Amino acid sequence: MGTNYYRIPTAAEMEKRRELLQTRVRTMEMTPGNIEGNMAYMENPEDQWSRLSPWDEFMANSSIHLGKRSGGWKFCWNFHNDKYYHDKASLEAFVKSGRVVDEYGTVIDPAEFLKMAYEWCTDGWDNQKYYEERPQDRVHWIDYSKHMDRYVDGLRISSSIDFS
Repeated sequence: MGTNYYRIPTAAEMEKRRELLQTRVRTMEMTPGNIEGNMAYMENPEDQWSRLSPWDEFMANSSIHLGKRSGGWKFCWNFHNDKYYHDKASLEAFVKSGRVVDEYGTVIDPAEFLKMAYEWCTDGWDNQKYYEERPQDRVHWIDYSKHMDRYVDGLRISSSIDFS
């Protein structure tokens, strides 16, 4: 069993988003096409397939999975294919720019979260160490090279962005 951690926006950032949401809702044109299209608009006019509703825009990137701690394992970061951060410095800036909550809704000071994550079970398992020590847990048909952790600035990064 482990605990997942998320970066959420600051209250001030969400207030700005709320103002934009209210403006978008007030200025909606109630045409049949807009109603049928769920009031979605093109976020990027060059991308005809990228459409957002005002609510989608309000909620976009409001809960970013940072990573997970598990007993016996090194902290595992979720780098989202480098979408929000790509190294330790940009990760720290991203985390500190918002708030951190765990999967139970407990708010954690960003600096305290980073300290905990950096110090969590530093001599624990990563995927490679686990399967070296426990070869009986390997399944013969899985290509483990695709599922090994990578390391960036000493941080254990998951090979997947979809984990919890």
